[in-house]
Amino acid sequence: MLTYRLLHPEILRALGEAGHGAQVLIADGNYPLPTRTHPAARRVYLNLAPDLVRVTDVLAVLLDAIPIEAAHVMRPESGEEPAIHGEFRVQLPGVELQPLGRFEFYDLAKGPDLALAVATGERRVYANILLTIGVVPPP
Repeated sequence: MLTYRLLHPEILRALGEAGHGAQVLIADGNYPLPTRTHPAARRVYLNLAPDLVRVTDVLAVLLDAIPIEAAHVMRPESGEEPAIHGEFRVQLPGVELQPLGRFEFYDLAKGPDLALAVATGERRVYANILLTIGVVPPP
């Protein structure tokens, strides 16, 4: 048993195989993971029940495991910014969220840099975040 916070073997494997510039998608319960992710990306389904597990829960655990250099979020075409984007900002201090329209977001998530896609049971809409893995600096 690991003492590390991240225990999921498939997620650990995907992150171990990923490197600087690789991307990780954490998707809400409405996201069409099979058709809107790169076919070579490892897919992990954590959508056990509505709101189990939530996007912000997965993000909190991943932040202990990998450095983040960029974060893209899906934004609605009109109206106010989704409240979850404020939660992302709190979790990612110093990382500016880069909003994309729905289809732009889908296109980026279908790109060859996507290493891992995690489906959650998140019910909040526009709760998708695409993270770009940063560099681990030398000691």
